[in-house]
Amino acid sequence: MNAVIVERQGAVATLRMNRPERMNAFDFEMGDALLSALAGVAHDPAVRCVVFTGSGRVFSAGGDVGLMGGRKDEAPHLFLELTVRLHAFIASLRRCRKPVVSAVNGVAAGGGFSLALAGDIVVAAESARFALAYQNIGLSPDGGATFFLARTVGTHRAMELTLTGRTLSAGEAASWGLVQRMFPDASFASETAALAAGIAAGPTLAYGMAKELYNRALLQPLETQMEEERQGIAESSRTGDFREGIQAFLTKEKARFRGE
Repeated sequence: MNAVIVERQGAVATLRMNRPERMNAFDFEMGDALLSALAGVAHDPAVRCVVFTGSGRVFSAGGDVGLMGGRKDEAPHLFLELTVRLHAFIASLRRCRKPVVSAVNGVAAGGGFSLALAGDIVVAAESARFALAYQNIGLSPDGGATFFLARTVGTHRAMELTLTGRTLSAGEAASWGLVQRMFPDASFASETAALAAGIAAGPTLAYGMAKELYNRALLQPLETQMEEERQGIAESSRTGDFREGIQAFLTKEKARFRGE
């Protein structure tokens, strides 16, 4: 069974973690498969939106605890090897010039929480749950959890999740700003697909430029950020999507962007 399934529907590519019998836990095989799958869709001009989700009833339970238990005597080396793949994939998601929708179909725990937060938009089924869970096995967070949480909810709330093991419902995660859309379980797949299709119909190159700018926004001074915005908007104005958008606006028609 493939650890990751790639599905395509129009301009949307879905990367689906596929170890439901292990709660889509992250191991070496899944890490390699995710990196390979993302590389394939990230550089495909036919793909204009990426959806990242899990098979079955769980998004991801994080690192494979069975793997950890089997190699606990060499744990430091194991984690250094495993996080190379996890962190490379998360960094690649953030660098991907296509919009990425994290579709949290169930529990997102440990590294699974981090994987969810790496998307540009996080949508969740009403039954989804979010937990850091590292403290349950005596570990500190990885996968960029401390980066994403500190910037989204602040260090105090991030530390609360770390110290107490609190599990957030999808509604609570939405109220904290960790989830942008919450859908009923019964319509989660269809509503996520509709959202992704709408994003895929947008100006893909402009979205990619905006994503790069947001990624750097909290890491540099205002003047530097505005200069990069200045260069970015000039670059965006060279695209066919810009010409289409202007023409559609002037003629009061709906723009038909082609992502070029």
